[in-house]
Amino acid sequence: MNQPITTPELPPAAPRGLCTDCGVSRMQNAKACGTACQFIAPDYPALEAQVHGRARDPGRNPDELHFGPFRTMLRARLKTPAEGAQWTGITTRLAEKLLEASAVDAVLTMAPDPDDKWKPMPVLVTRAEGMAACRGMRMGYAPLLALLEPAAAAGHKRIAIIGIPCQVYALRSIEKSLGFERIFVIGTPCSDNTTTENFHHFLSLLDENPDSITYLEFRADYQVELRFADGRNRTIPFLALPISQLSPDFFPLTCRSCVDYTNVLADITVGYMAGRGEQWLLVRNQRGAELLAMLGDELHTEAPTSAGKRASAVKGFLANTERAAGGLPLRRMPNWLRPIVSWLMPRIGPRGVEFARTRVEMKACESVVHLRREHPARLKNMLPEHVWKLVAPYGLTPTPEERPAPPRR
Repeated sequence: MNQPITTPELPPAAPRGLCTDCGVSRMQNAKACGTACQFIAPDYPALEAQVHGRARDPGRNPDELHFGPFRTMLRARLKTPAEGAQWTGITTRLAEKLLEASAVDAVLTMAPDPDDKWKPMPVLVTRAEGMAACRGMRMGYAPLLALLEPAAAAGHKRIAIIGIPCQVYALRSIEKSLGFERIFVIGTPCSDNTTTENFHHFLSLLDENPDSITYLEFRADYQVELRFADGRNRTIPFLALPISQLSPDFFPLTCRSCVDYTNVLADITVGYMAGRGEQWLLVRNQRGAELLAMLGDELHTEAPTSAGKRASAVKGFLANTERAAGGLPLRRMPNWLRPIVSWLMPRIGPRGVEFARTRVEMKACESVVHLRREHPARLKNMLPEHVWKLVAPYGLTPTPEERPAPPRR
C-alpha cells in the first residue's frame, strides 16, 4: 500500500563553505554545486527569463526591482483555516489540491522530525492526506533537493516542491537536467534561518517553559506571536526580543548575505510581509496562475495596501548593522523608549507593501555590509546588479573591484 508520506534515506552532505545544505551536494553529481549555488555566482536575470519568460522589469512595474517578476500581488487567506497551519494553510492546501487533482505524483517538502518538532525533515508526499503532517514552521537546514533522485527512482514524472529561496535557486539551475515532465514550485520567503539547536536557545530566552511553545511567527505588525500547548497566546514586540543575548553567528553568513528574500524563482510565492494579517501572494507565471486557480472560492483575496515610509527604518537598520562588527544588528535605544516605539511602529511605521519593500532593502544593505567585512572578494560574483540599485539610496555603491562580474554562460 502506497504510504502518503515517506522519508527516503539520504547520503551525507559534502562539506562546503557558505552552504545551506540545499541537497545538491548529496546528489550523484555533487559537483553541480559549482554552478547551482546562489552563494557562488548567481545569474538571476538568466534564471528569471528561463522560469518566467522574462527578467524583472522595474519599468513595467517598479515593485519588480524589490520582489522580482510577478503577474499579480494579493493579500489572501483561506476562508476555512487549516488546523495546525502557520497562517491559514495556503501553502499546504496548494500541494493538497495538486495531489487531489493528480496534477503531480509527489510533493517534496518538509515535515517535523519525529524527535524534534522544530527540526525540518525532507519528505516525499504522494497522497493529499499526507500534507496535514507538513503544516507549520520549522527552523533549521534540510537537504530538500536530495529527494529529487529518490522521486525520479520511484517513477514520479510530475512533482511539486515547497522550498525556500536557496533551495529554489539551485533547483532552477539544474532543472533542465532532471528529466521530470513538469515541476510546480511553491516558494516561501526566507532571509534568516539558523540551526535547530540555535532556535531552541532562542525559544529558551522567550519563555521559561520553551517546550510548551507550539507556534512562533514574525508578523507584519512588528510582533512575534507565540502559541502554547495549553492554548495560551502571547505577543512580543520586535524591539523587546532578546537579540543581545544571541551569539554573533546566530544567523550564518549565508543568511546574512542572501539576496533573494522573496523567492523570485518560484511559480508562486506565499509569505506574510505585505499581508497585514493575511498572507501575501505573488503569482509569478502561468504555473503560478494555475496553482492559484485551483483554490477557487476556498480563498478570500483582496488588493494589498501600503502605508508609511521605509527610508528612516532602513537607514537605522544599516547604521546598527555597521556598528555590529559582523554580528547581529545593535539596537541603541533606552529601555524606557522601547515600549513607546513598539506601540508606534505598527501605527506609523512601514505597513503592507511598504513593509515588504523595507525588509528587502534591509536585507540588501545587510548583504553588502557583511560581505565587505567577511568576504570582500565575493561581492562581484554574489551580488547581482539589482541589489546595488536597492542600496544606492543609502550611500552604498560598488567600488570598481565590487562591480558585478559578467554572468557565466
